[in-house]
Parts: sequence; structure tokens; C-alpha cells
Amino acid sequence: QVQLVESGGGLVESGGSLNVSCTASGSAFLLNIMGWYRQAPGKQRELVATITSGQNTEYADSVKGRFTISRDGAANTINLQMNNLRPEDTAVYYCNIKFTAVNEYWGQGIQVTVSS
Repeated sequence: QVQLVESGGGLVESGGSLNVSCTASGSAFLLNIMGWYRQAPGKQRELVATITSGQNTEYADSVKGRFTISRDGAANTINLQMNNLRPEDTAVYYCNIKFTAVNEYWGQGIQVTVSS
């Protein structure tokens, strides 16, 4: 069993910055992909950014150039630095760790709110 603990987030004005972090614990970690997804009210959950255990990253087009995902492999922690935030970035952000297509875990979610 894997536990994901998220921290950070909060409320910021448009153009501001926030950071969200996620630490995974509870099992041996081999090859995996960790990342952040988000879900705004009335919308489907969408990918924000992911990073593999080999430090390869992927970003949604909407956040490229503004968000940076990083990973401390030794600590099984990922960080998402979010700059130049926009009101449309407002959502609940969920941490995810994926081992295979059918073996993945989700965090409880953390609110990010960007005021205009």
C-alpha cells in the first residue's frame, strides 16, 4: 500500500506563485511515474505534469513555461512550482504515483485558488 501526502497550495492573486509537494511512502519504490493532475468544478480531471523515476518530464500545454515539476528520488517527493498563475488554474490538485497501467495511487487532493 502506498500513501501520498500533499502539502502547499492555497490562495494567490493572478500572476502569483505557489508550490505544491507530495511525498510517497509505504512501499518499495522501483520504476514509477509521479505527477500532478487537477480537477476544476464541473470539469474532468486532467494531467498537469508528470515526472518519471528517470527524471523525464511531461507537461500539459496550458502550463508549459509556467509550471516546473521536480523530483527528489531519495525522498520519493515531487514538487510542482507554479508561476504566473491564472484564474483558470484554480482547481483541486491531486498527486498520483503510477507503477503500471492498473497499479496507481492518488492523494487526497489540495486546493489551489487563483483570484483575478
